[in-house]
Amino acid sequence: MIDRLRRFIPVLDWGRTYNGEALSNDLIAAVIVTIMLIPQSLAYALLAGLPPEAGIYASIVPIVLYAIFGTSRALAVGPVAVVSLLTASAAGQVADQGTAGYVTAALTLAFLSGGFLLLLGILRLGFLANFLSHPVIAGFIAASGILIAASQLKHILGVQAGGHTLIEMLGSLIAHLGETNVITLTIGVAAIAFLFWARKGLKPLLRGMGFGPKISDLLTKAGPVAAVVATTLVTWYFSLNERGVSIVGEVPQSLPPLTMPGFAPDLLTELAVPAILISIIGFVESVSVAQTLAAKKRQRIDPDQELIGLGAANLGAAFTGGYPVTGGFARSVVNFDAGAETPAAGAYTAIGLAIAAVALTPLVYFLPKATLAATIIVAVLSLVDLSILQKTWGYAKSDFAAVAATILLTLGLGVEIGVATGVAISVLLHLYKTSRPHIAEVGLVPGTQHFRNINRHEVETDPTLLTLRVDESLYFVNARYLESLIQARVTEGCGIRNVVLMFSAVNAVDYSALESLEAINRRLSDMGVGLHLSEVKGPVMDRLKTSHLIDHLNGHVFLSQYDAWQALTGGCRDAANLDRPPGQAHGRSANTIKTAAQG
Repeated sequence: MIDRLRRFIPVLDWGRTYNGEALSNDLIAAVIVTIMLIPQSLAYALLAGLPPEAGIYASIVPIVLYAIFGTSRALAVGPVAVVSLLTASAAGQVADQGTAGYVTAALTLAFLSGGFLLLLGILRLGFLANFLSHPVIAGFIAASGILIAASQLKHILGVQAGGHTLIEMLGSLIAHLGETNVITLTIGVAAIAFLFWARKGLKPLLRGMGFGPKISDLLTKAGPVAAVVATTLVTWYFSLNERGVSIVGEVPQSLPPLTMPGFAPDLLTELAVPAILISIIGFVESVSVAQTLAAKKRQRIDPDQELIGLGAANLGAAFTGGYPVTGGFARSVVNFDAGAETPAAGAYTAIGLAIAAVALTPLVYFLPKATLAATIIVAVLSLVDLSILQKTWGYAKSDFAAVAATILLTLGLGVEIGVATGVAISVLLHLYKTSRPHIAEVGLVPGTQHFRNINRHEVETDPTLLTLRVDESLYFVNARYLESLIQARVTEGCGIRNVVLMFSAVNAVDYSALESLEAINRRLSDMGVGLHLSEVKGPVMDRLKTSHLIDHLNGHVFLSQYDAWQALTGGCRDAANLDRPPGQAHGRSANTIKTAAQG
């Protein structure tokens, strides 16, 4: 019973060995991450179209809940750029920004996302996220980074602009360019320049001034805080808000309030699909970060339990004034580098943010929105890696097509269509690739018991024996392809008397594939050709034995391909390349030993 509880509530596991050293390391990490999160949380709330305090609220209770139910020792949960953009896109379809309906929509998105993630975790369906290919995710994140940066230019310019696609945003910005507030533009550009410089140049400068590596690193990570303090003081001292500079304004001094998402059927229906997309994108991003950091310390995470942890965090956000959250890359890396030992570091971060929410919010009254926009732009531009286009073009044109389509559709039609298309493309690519599995005709490597592709190696073959190595599990998508291949090959007039299917790479055979195998067996039997299997894995054989295939097989099941070769060979044969389309003539002369084809 205790072990079962530990699996579902990991704090019961790592909490048993928690000691003073871990406490010290976690507290130090919490201080660093808290300093980083205060301006970041405000900025991401701005990106989501919500009041600035929503960003802080979304970073308190969710962090604590993840610390209880999550398995990563370093993952820092809270608002992130891509999820904030998705929230703004989805909530903006049901209500206008600044209205109570918009806030309710954001809460409802967190509720639906949390419920969906929790359900997947309970059903242990974390593997579903694998259907999003890495190239598609990389393309979507790059396009989202461009969209996010473009959406913040209105705050840098100090103009009113809108739009959900890149074309709409740029068109709106151009239309309002004449309204640019020069002071706001100066603050925004200065903040961007400083933040970019701080990332690369501040640490070497501090080291040159004699600061130690740890304090230099801490001060570098606090660069956004310095930008916030400096621009806030300048705006306050010169009363720049009276000269058109947009500021954050009054932020309530309070702990996260108890809130209720909307439960109206129409609202739930309209937000269901966006919530699922937010959940999938957030989970993939979070698990990728968690696995990367866990590997560095030879730790492991449980993806299904991560679903439960993230689900609980989002449900917490829904009832405490937040919006959808996930594990953030930047803050998690900072948390890891700062020495976080356990998820308790997240709980201490939540305490620091709670103190900030109660005591420090008046200090950000004069904070220019241009500074927050600069923080977002600098953060998201690091996500824009268009080199994925060049890499996939050189490696696989199908992956390039998927990346390019995802980027173009996200930029041109919006994030929701972009990510939905990315999911569809990932699934279609998988189905396409597995619908035409690699099936190699193999022969015996002279002097060995090994069998290799006749078009890549010098091998012995027999004209009466056709041996096919199936390099893919067989299921409904590719079963007919195998049927067509065998039918075309045995009707080429080569005098084939036996066909052996080498199943060394087949891990599963579904019912559709079973029916295809039975059809192949019947046709070959009518033609007087034997059908044999070799090197069938135990689980596959167990499944086949529950059917009539093995009983009605007009051949034998051999333990190894070499056993089949010894039992069935009798002379020389003409070999065919089954990588060609079914029915295409091969035109090769008969030889006992075939010379490998180039390529």
